[in-house]
Amino acid sequence: MCLAIPARVVERLEGDDAVVELDGVRKTISLALVDEVAVGDYVIVHVGFALSRLDPEEAAQTLALFAQAGDGGAR
Repeated sequence: MCLAIPARVVERLEGDDAVVELDGVRKTISLALVDEVAVGDYVIVHVGFALSRLDPEEAAQTLALFAQAGDGGAR
């Protein structure tokens, strides 16, 4: 199973690289497949590549669903 997750861009690096953050974890990824990404944007990340930009509200909803799935949906 493949999983693509939303992450927030926290730093642009040289070329097509950027640093994204998810839950306090930072990772360098490639933005080569996505145009016009700025610091603060959310992107869908899969195997080290941003696949698309994501609306902040949609990113928040998706991350909330991941969090809910991670705790077994207990409420």
